Amino acid sequence: MRLILICTFLTILSINAKTQTLNLRYDKTLADSLGADIYGMKSYVLVILKTGSNKTDSKAMIDSLFKEHIANINRLAALGKLVVAGPFKKNDKAYRGIFILNVKSIEEANVLLATDPAFREKLLDAELYQWYGSAALGEYLKTHEKIEKNRL
Repeated sequence: MRLILICTFLTILSINAKTQTLNLRYDKTLADSLGADIYGMKSYVLVILKTGSNKTDSKAMIDSLFKEHIANINRLAALGKLVVAGPFKKNDKAYRGIFILNVKSIEEANVLLATDPAFREKLLDAELYQWYGSAALGEYLKTHEKIEKNRL
């Protein structure tokens, strides 16, 4: 009986060893600084931007609010709270773009969205989802700054 238990235990260990391999290039300091779990991942909030309920025809108002919207995007990115942002091309779902916010909860994401004039004035609305992705996602912004010739 003891031999069967030992064999079973060794079999389980060998199966577990085959399914997980250690990354020899693992950088604990970097992983910790990015908030990564053991898989190099973390939680974010994915925001799908949609056309809001404000149907104003005032070009001056729309232009002003979207100028402030872009300024808010840049502010959130500088704070490390916004790691991805970009518009969609025209589509039949009234989807306008996406944000990936570096926050852990929908509630935190709503607080950030409330700082955006285009959301406050209902030009934009949003669907929010918990999302699990690479903790290194925000690191691409350092490279992006080197390749953008003009800023929005």
